[in-house]
Amino acid sequence: MDDTERVAKTEVLLRQVALAITHRGREHLADFNITPPQFAALLELMKNGEITMGELCQKLFLACSTVTDLIHRMEKSGFVERFKDSKDRRVIRLRVLPAGVEVYEDVIRTRKAYLASVLKNLKELEQEQLIVSLEQLHALMKPQE
Repeated sequence: MDDTERVAKTEVLLRQVALAITHRGREHLADFNITPPQFAALLELMKNGEITMGELCQKLFLACSTVTDLIHRMEKSGFVERFKDSKDRRVIRLRVLPAGVEVYEDVIRTRKAYLASVLKNLKELEQEQLIVSLEQLHALMKPQE
């Protein structure tokens, strides 16, 4: 296999693995009345803390009008809230509410359980090698600061 074939195979496999894990988690989203795009917003808020609407739009690569609609529906469901920044009252920030944390934790728990059921089919050494390889790949993909 040459470099081009290795790259193509790696890209396909990474996409398929990510899709399988995401799909397993998405099956669980209906139980919480939250859509996949709303869950993507929730993931970003959990990862980044109290960010502005503009920052969330950038992280999701979505138009502000789209994110505003997502957040509005998530507010109605009690997953997030908007609040004014204490340093600049013109700035609106977002925070995850306990119901949103519960959804996040439950879906992540479901994804981890699925992954555990799959990984148990690999030997311990193979699992450790996989982790090392994924860590190396992730480190190479991180933007340089």
